Amino acid sequence: MKQLLTASALTLCLAGAASAQTVLTVASWLPPSHPLVADLIVPMGEAIAEATGGEVTANILTAPLGPPPAHFDFAVNGVADITFGVQGYNPGRFKTTNIVELPFLGETAEAISVAYWRVFDEMLRDAGEYDRVKVLAVFSHGPGEIFLRDGDVGAPDVLDGVKIRVGGGIVHEVASALGAVPVEGPSSKAYELLSQGVADGIFFPYESVNFFKLIPQLDRAISVPGGLYNTSFYIVMNKAKWDSLTPAQQDAIDSVTGEVLARRAGQMWDAADARGRAAMEGEIAIHPATEAQMRAWEGAVSPLVRAKLDEVGETGIDAQAAYDMLRAEIAKQTAAQ
Repeated sequence: MKQLLTASALTLCLAGAASAQTVLTVASWLPPSHPLVADLIVPMGEAIAEATGGEVTANILTAPLGPPPAHFDFAVNGVADITFGVQGYNPGRFKTTNIVELPFLGETAEAISVAYWRVFDEMLRDAGEYDRVKVLAVFSHGPGEIFLRDGDVGAPDVLDGVKIRVGGGIVHEVASALGAVPVEGPSSKAYELLSQGVADGIFFPYESVNFFKLIPQLDRAISVPGGLYNTSFYIVMNKAKWDSLTPAQQDAIDSVTGEVLARRAGQMWDAADARGRAAMEGEIAIHPATEAQMRAWEGAVSPLVRAKLDEVGETGIDAQAAYDMLRAEIAKQTAAQ
């Protein structure tokens, strides 16, 4: 009888331990081999498990639950516990992302992403755009560059009339401001747009040109100091799921997300960009932008920068102060690297 009671007690203890574990479902719309998944989302899940002593783990889905633009609402509505995505895939919804997507901000994704998180945490979250979720990170990919099939890469008007594939966000308007004809399409359609001649070039970071196998479609590139644009990303969690965790579990997750996760994201993009640029060796001729080009492009995008900061101001944020803080933090991070 005593042995039976002991066995029953052990069974109950084990059942209690099993029920105490929380498995977070992580939605993904990218291939598991993509650096954003393999080198950021997977390590994030491992870090959460380690920080919580195994009480909270992550299960990353291998098949998309829906298109990329739907993923923020998947987190809002609890379709998945954690999602990631590009704010620009939901036009007009996230005005504060304008701050980090503007041209000529910095040379590394790490510096920009850490600075972006700090500005978000101190100022941008007050806009209320993310009130319905728990924000685990906001960050930026590496500086966007110009890739072309042909053209005089040293000419200030090299982009005039050129059909350029762009994604969501400010990059569409940057392309227009520089005289290009924007051709919108998701990253997964970039090869098709270039191979079929629908687009003559693309604005992309080095990583993406390599990952999406576009190198054979392109002949030359222009490396833009500070980057021609950046793309903002989010990683968010369902609010109810977050609230269901214990305070200790929440503190543990906070310790490996936020600025820590933003820095890891930036480092991931920078490493992927380095691999991408190395893969272009002997395949794509990379030319630094000329002083004449930079003068022309800075003048062309100046009204756009002002207009985008005004949009941020519509949320109640002091947009100029946020922009100034971002640039100061990027400079600080760059100097420390």
